Parts: sequence; C-alpha cells; structure tokens
Amino acid sequence: MFSWIIQLLKKNKMLPTISDTERAALEAGTVWVERDLFSGRPNFHKLMAESYPQINEKEKAFLDGPVEELCNLVSPWELIQLQDLPEHVWAFLRKHRFFGLMIPEEYGGHGFSSLGFSAVIGKLGTHSMILNSIVIIPNSIGPAELIWHYGTQAQKDRYLEPLAHGKEIPAFALTEPHAGSDAASLTSSGTLFKRQDGSLAIRLNWNKRYITLAPIATLLGLAFQLYDPENLLGKGTELGITCALVHTDLPGVEQGNRHDPMGSGFPNGPTRGHDVIIDAEQIIGGLEYAGKGWIMLMEALSGGRALSLPASATAGVKGIAHSVGAYAHLRKQFGVSIGKFEGIQEPLARLTGKAYLMDAVRVYTCGAIERGEKPSVVSAIVKYQLTELGRQCVIDGMDIVGGKGISRGPNNLLAEGYTAAPIGITVEGANILTRTLIVFGQGALRCHPYLYREVKAIENEDAAELRRSLFGHAFFGMGNLIRAGLYSLTRGRLASAGPLRGPSAHYARKIAWASSIYSLLADLVIITSGPELKQRGKISGRFADALSWMFQGTATLRRFQADGCPEEDLPLLHWGMQTSLQHIQKSLEGVFQNFGGILSIPVRFIGGFLMRLNPLSGPPSDELVKQVAETLLKPSDQRDRLTEGIFLPEDPNSIQRQLDRALTLSHATAPISHKIRKAIREGLIEKGTLPQQLETAVAKEICTQEEAQKLIESETLRDTVLQVDEFTPEEFPRHRKDFHLDQEKALASSTH
Repeated sequence: MFSWIIQLLKKNKMLPTISDTERAALEAGTVWVERDLFSGRPNFHKLMAESYPQINEKEKAFLDGPVEELCNLVSPWELIQLQDLPEHVWAFLRKHRFFGLMIPEEYGGHGFSSLGFSAVIGKLGTHSMILNSIVIIPNSIGPAELIWHYGTQAQKDRYLEPLAHGKEIPAFALTEPHAGSDAASLTSSGTLFKRQDGSLAIRLNWNKRYITLAPIATLLGLAFQLYDPENLLGKGTELGITCALVHTDLPGVEQGNRHDPMGSGFPNGPTRGHDVIIDAEQIIGGLEYAGKGWIMLMEALSGGRALSLPASATAGVKGIAHSVGAYAHLRKQFGVSIGKFEGIQEPLARLTGKAYLMDAVRVYTCGAIERGEKPSVVSAIVKYQLTELGRQCVIDGMDIVGGKGISRGPNNLLAEGYTAAPIGITVEGANILTRTLIVFGQGALRCHPYLYREVKAIENEDAAELRRSLFGHAFFGMGNLIRAGLYSLTRGRLASAGPLRGPSAHYARKIAWASSIYSLLADLVIITSGPELKQRGKISGRFADALSWMFQGTATLRRFQADGCPEEDLPLLHWGMQTSLQHIQKSLEGVFQNFGGILSIPVRFIGGFLMRLNPLSGPPSDELVKQVAETLLKPSDQRDRLTEGIFLPEDPNSIQRQLDRALTLSHATAPISHKIRKAIREGLIEKGTLPQQLETAVAKEICTQEEAQKLIESETLRDTVLQVDEFTPEEFPRHRKDFHLDQEKALASSTH
C-alpha cells in the first residue's frame, strides 16, 4: 500500500522537488531551540538552561584597550569625507590583530568567543560604519573562517597568520550580476586541466559585484562552478560549486573599481578575472572539497550571519537609545521636555524595548554558537529580524530628533546609521528572501519531526520508513490539535512553564500556547498546499514572522532570568513579551485569513474567528509605554546597563559626552528650575532672561549664587547640544569652487 502511495505522490508531483543546492542548504548547520518552538510543546526547562554567556577578561581588556583606542583615533565624519581609513589606522588594525579576532591564538589570532567578537563589532559599529565593515569581513565570511574549518593543514599554516596580522587583506567573492541567493545560477567558472609537468591547475573566469574589500583585497575567496572536462578527478565533468583562494596579483585579475554603498565609505566593489590560472591545491580543503563549496558556505553562514550583522544592528539601537533618550529630555516644546509627550513616548518606548529584546537575542544566540551549534534557521531569523528592527529604530530615532537628525555633520549621531540601514537588510541573504523562503521553508523541513523523513522516504522509495513516518505524523498532529484546543480554552494555563515563575511563567505559557497553534497550522498548510508552498511567499513569510517572534520572546525570558529577575526590569520584560505575542498573533491571524485548499472554509472562518476572539495578547498599555520610555530619560544604572557596550569618546566636547553631561545637569538642577518657575507664578520674579531671573532670585534668597550658576551652566550646555551642524560656503561641498570647476569640465567634455 505504501509503495503505491509513493508512486502516486511521485507521479502527480504532490511533493515539492528539492534541488541539490536546496538540499545542501537544508542539511547545513544544526537544529537548535527552533525545533522546540516548532513542536507545539516547547520544553522551557531546556530553553532556560541554554547558555547565556558573558565576555571573558581577555575580551574585556581588548574592548577597554585597543577598541577604545582605535575609536578615539578617528572621527566618523572625517572618515565619511575621506571615504577610507588613514594609513596610521590601518597600521593600528594590523598591530592589534583586528583581522584575527576569532582566528585561534596558535595561528596568531585572538581566539575570541562568539560573544567577544560580537561585542567588538558592535562597539565599532556605534562609532563608525567604515571601521565596522572593514573589521567584519576578514572575521566573518572572509576566507579565514573557511580555511580554519575546511582548509588543509598547509593552507592553515600558510594563510591564517598573515590574515590575522593583516598582511593579507581578504574578500569573499560570491555575488554576481545574475546570481545572488540563487547560487545554482553562478556563471563564474573554473576549468580543471593538467599542466605539462603533470600538476593540476584551474583556469578561472569570473564577474562578481557587491564584494566588500574587493578593491583593496590581496586574497580572494572565490565561489565558482568547477568543470573537469577530462574527468581528471574521476568525479564526472561537472563538479559543482567550489571555493578557492586566489591571489589578486595574478595575471588576469581585475580589481580597484568601487561601488558607493549609501555613502558609507567602506571599500566595496566588483572583481573580475579573465583566464586566471591557479594551482588546483588552492581549492579550500584541497581536491577533496572540489564541488563542495556550497555546503561549506551554507555551514559557515549558519553561524556567521548570526554574529556580525546582528551585533552591528543591536549595538546601533543601543547607541540610538542612549543619545535620543537624552535628547528627548533636553529638547523642550511649550516649556515641557518632549519626552513627556505621549506621541514621543511611543517611539521612545520602542527604542528602549527593542534595545532590551535585541540584546537578549544576540547574547542567547552567541551562547549556542560558542558551544558548537550552527543553527541555520535561527541564524536566518536573527539576521533578518535584528537588521529590520535596527532599521525601524533608526527611523524612530530620526522622528524624535527631527531637524537635528536630517542635518548631516560631525554632531549628527543618526544620519550614518539611517543611510546605512539598507545595507544590513540586503547583504548576507536579503531579508525578503530570508523571510519568505528560508525561515519557514527550511525550518519546516529541519524542525518538523516527520516531514523531512517523509520526503526522504518517498525519494528513496522506502515504504517501511514512510509508513512509520506517516503514523508518527498523524499522532503528532492529533496531539497538537488537542493541545491547541485545551490551551486556547484555558489561555495557556495548562502549559508547562518549566522553571519559570511569576510574570515569566505567564509569558512562557503564552509562548507554548502560540507554539501549539503554530505547529497545527503549519501541518495543515503543508498538507493542503503541497509543492505550491514554495511559491506561497506570503504564507511562508507569516509563518517565519511567528516563529521569529516566538524565538525572540524566548530569548527575552532567558535574559530576564539570567539577569536575576530584577524588579526594575519588569516593564522591559512586559513590553518585550507583549510585543512578541502581539506580532505572533498578527502573523497567525494572517495565516488563518489566507488559508487555502479544501479546508479553507472551516480554518478561515472558525479558526480565524476564534483566534481573533481569544487573542494571545494585546499591545503594551499606554502606562507601560510610559514606564519603558522613561528608562532613557534620566541617568541611572538601568539606563547604563541597557546601553552597555556602545562607544563613548574620551573627548569631553564630543556630542555624546555633552549629551550625557547635559542630561545629568538637567536632572540635578530640576529642583532649582522648579523654585524659579514657582516664584514667577507667585509674582516674586518678573519674566525676562534667565540671568535676569536668577539675579532677582539670588537677591531675594530664593536660590543661592551657586545654584544660580549651576542652572546657567545646565541651560548653556543644553543649548549647545541642541544646535545643528552648519557649514560656511567654503566648507560645504556643493559650494566649493573646485566642485563647480569639475562640473564645468564634465559639461564641456560631454558637448564635444
């Protein structure tokens, strides 16, 4: 019977086909806590026992030493104008081995943990996008990671130490004009041949673009299709995607041209190669890894993309929260700090809550990677969610600071992040693709306890395995149907919260309730959609969102527990969990409303109605929003903890230091301001300038001379930090004479 079912399914193409490229992506990396969340019955004993690490002493010393010194060496505004790093900064990067943060110490690197690397990248990102990007690539998808994990011993001995010390500047060339995430479309090629001396070599031709560090790289990691027309390796004539190391000084290598990534200034550009000859031994991993490049890349990405871009986005949000919170207190309208207006409190609360939630996700994920996990689905979730949340936060920050945010200059702390936000959205797997194809498409097959077993059983025509899987799947689905019903009736009260107590337990049960509905719906959609599910990006995207927010909510619970459940952080916990549940609710409602197939009527109308009637959660209340927003409006240990890890310049005249000092002084002088305003209302002091009012106040002993002087200092500093950058005609690029001369020359040449 089951053999007949297999033939029927194959004949009618009722299951999605899986290409070799897709299979490599599916089988790359490991499955982590996403399996629990997909199961319908997450085990919170296990989820809360997952590592939530801290940086070690060596990493802290590096952050407090070389990283601080590096950031103090450069002005972000000057780097943007220069569109490069000065030579002394390059020398500093090499001296302190910034290109070998995760390369083991035995090969000249620092051997930092995932969290340590994340902390360094994040701190650099809060100061300069150029610094951040130049350090990321050699430490992330640059060849060093591939060499360390897959390279031959000879390759490790030859390349890792020069890479760690910056003697070799790497770039990884994957993307092409007609091939991005669809690696099967790569047209870059390598042809294996035998030299006259009998050694094997490869003739390479490539055309790549969007390659960070390509204009200045000395060593390329190149992805290409490898062909062996003479079958020299005995593996056939088409070996598939391969990764090799190519020195850029070889004949035929073309580099130097640059793209302009949103004016951010880091080196990025195309690279091309024409009949470039390399030894076959330059294949990363040697001849054994010919044709295995895509698997290598997918496994590397499974861990790598969960680190660098999420670290940058998270630290960026913490930096925005730090400066915008101070600004919202200092900026006044109608005599009141704008941070007290409810319209401002909404985006301010989002900044605060997301800074808390995003850092929870970052650290939770780093803990898994450090102990050897390469969570392919979670890495996709973390990359797409945190970069997207980062983009939303910089928009919120710009909305709060208004005109100061849109006026570029050395005192604008948001403009660089605002213009650069689309870069994180686009690279290392564009967010649209990641959301609509990878998270649920890959997650369903990897995390579901039976689905991939069924697909493989059908492919292998294994009737016995198919029978076991189908029966197991049926019981699994029935269990989720019962759980979803019981949890919905009791609003999750029957679910286990594991070791969690109090508000944390309440939210854990809500996550379990959401998981049961999610798992049931996923089964129904998979069964009714069949192979069409690959094209249903909207449904897949909604499932991706729901799974993503279940994960982010779980990480938030883990952070609250790891921090010792501090009572002062309860508003942040409530905001993070209610926001997570609200997003899950919206996503699942969307699945119900757009459910297709033979079960569409009962699922849409009955299931959808019950989901709306009995929601997981509503949005955070106005009172909660106010409490969360106020976290950033005053100096406190909690504010410092929330924004820990950002860079604050040593220069007391820097805008960050002035904002902090102005915020502290404003709160310190608030009682004095109150006394002056009260005296004005009572007619004891006439309206006028602040010095005039204070002169009268001192004369009438309403305040002391010292208090008056302190208030003047506070107001003077407040006025300073609210100013907007301005330029003389000579300083302003559009008004420079040489600019107009260049334009006139260009116009003259175009007319001839």
